[in-house]
Amino acid sequence: MRLDPDSIGDNKTPPLGLALGGGVARGWAHIGALRALIEAGIKPDIIAGTSIGAVVGGAYLAGKLDVLENWARALNKRRMMSYMDVRWGGSGFLRGERLARVLNHYLGDTRIEDLDRKFAAVACDLRTGYEVWLQRGPMVPAVRASYALPGAFEPIKIDGRYMIDGALVNPVPVSACRALGAHMVIAVSLNGDAFGPIGSSHEMNFEDEDEDDTADPFELASQSLNKLRPDRLLIKSMIGDSKPGKGPKIGSVMMGTLNIVMDRISRSRLAGDPPDVFVAPRIGHIGMLEFTKADELIERGYRAMQHEIPLIKSVMDVLGQMPSAVQEPNS
Repeated sequence: MRLDPDSIGDNKTPPLGLALGGGVARGWAHIGALRALIEAGIKPDIIAGTSIGAVVGGAYLAGKLDVLENWARALNKRRMMSYMDVRWGGSGFLRGERLARVLNHYLGDTRIEDLDRKFAAVACDLRTGYEVWLQRGPMVPAVRASYALPGAFEPIKIDGRYMIDGALVNPVPVSACRALGAHMVIAVSLNGDAFGPIGSSHEMNFEDEDEDDTADPFELASQSLNKLRPDRLLIKSMIGDSKPGKGPKIGSVMMGTLNIVMDRISRSRLAGDPPDVFVAPRIGHIGMLEFTKADELIERGYRAMQHEIPLIKSVMDVLGQMPSAVQEPNS
């Protein structure tokens, strides 16, 4: 009988995995969850992220969590509009290049294999439907592939394959953490109370926030013409405010469909491979497109993880005292 050397580190704690699920704007809650772990002195050895979970997990391992948090907290409707680069006739509603420039500015030199811990961004091969764990190469294309929601963003080509949003195959990647060597897995799901508002808890209004009726009339005329730009009209037709009694807009239908897919697949995947600790922030009242709600989402993610810290430490203690054993083959 011999002990598995991977099960015993210098501090006799088992390898800890953190699975960060997809959920579009609700993913800012992952920032708060990581803050609670950092505060408690708990350092994951392995992180697997899907969609927005890949963005937050990758930024954390690259040492850019503060930068991402500051950027998220500063988002408002005007800034959101500035990142929406409409693509006419392409394979996605948005090019995604403006967001990519932000990611490249902070993460452009980061390669996944150079991180000090294991990381996987979960994506889906568009041609085969296979789940793909991106574990090598530049960080930015990997996380872009992981959040490339069909219809919204164009697929990302990596190693000759077109990748789309990993939430379509593995919304909360517990299995990826275990395959990468985690003996204990903490899962953060953004769909614990999934069926709240989809587009937003309040109707989104993308009009200029600081328009002033006393402004110069020529300036007001310029603002009015700007609102009639085809790209702005298209964006508003998809995710803008709805008239009372009217049906949901295209963006809300897309988000609602993704919400259903993630909920159903998550239930199935987690039933077969449950995490050791399941964290589900109560954020269902916040819409999946409400990127401007970072303050509340981060706080709720922090509180949800903080509540589970005693359980996490207890499980770590138990597993640390029970290293796995491997039977030597008969000679």
